[in-house]
Amino acid sequence: MATSVTMSRFLSSAAATTTTTRASLFPPKSLSFLPLKTSLYRKLSKPIKLPFSTKTNHPTTPVISASISVGDKLPDATLSFFDTDGELQTTTISSLTSNKKAILFAVPGAFTPTCSLKHLPGFVEKSAELKSKGVDTIACISVNDAFVMKAWKENLGINDEVLLLSDGNGEFTKAIGCELDLSDKPVGLGVRSRRYALLAEDGVVKVANLEEGGAFTFSGAEDMIKAL
Repeated sequence: MATSVTMSRFLSSAAATTTTTRASLFPPKSLSFLPLKTSLYRKLSKPIKLPFSTKTNHPTTPVISASISVGDKLPDATLSFFDTDGELQTTTISSLTSNKKAILFAVPGAFTPTCSLKHLPGFVEKSAELKSKGVDTIACISVNDAFVMKAWKENLGINDEVLLLSDGNGEFTKAIGCELDLSDKPVGLGVRSRRYALLAEDGVVKVANLEEGGAFTFSGAEDMIKAL
C-alpha cells in the first residue's frame, strides 16, 4: 500500500514537471511572435535601391585623411602607360617631378561620370594655359590598369595634352594615403583613389587640393591655374 502511494506521488510530480517544462518551451499563443507575413515585414523585405556615387558623404563613413601635405617630398613609385606607338611603358614619380613643375591629379576611376565629363577634360582644355605658366608635366593618375587607361584616352580623343598613368596596384595612392574604399558600392570598384590635384616643384608638394572621397569641388584645372 505504501509503495502504491509513493509511486502515485512520483508520477504526479513527474507529470507536473513535464507540464511546467512544456509551458516554458511553448508559450501561449497570445505571447507568440507575430507571423512574418505582416505589412512591416513585407516593407522591410523589399530590396533597397542605392544609386552609384563616388562621394563618401554617408554619415557613418569616417573622414578620410591623407598622409601627404604641402611641403612634403613626394614618395617615388612606378606607373605605367601606353605610348603613341601602342607600346607599354613605365615611368616614375621622381622622373616626372625632378627639376620640373608638375601637376598630378587623380580620379576614382576611368570612364566614371565626373572623371570623364569634368575632371580630365578640364585639364585637357586648360593644358596650354597651365604650361604657359611654367608647368612641365600634367598627369592623370588612376587605380586602373594601363589597358583601361589607354581605352579611356582613345575614347575621349586625348593626344599628348595630359599623360594618363596607371597606378594599377595602388602603390603611389597608398604611399600618399589617398586610398578610397568603394567596395560597398553596387558596381564594386574596390579600393581606388581619392580625387585630388597636386602641384609639385622638384618633387616637393606646393599645392595639395585633396577632395573628400570622389567629390569634385576644388581639384579642377581652374583651381590649379589660380594657385600658380
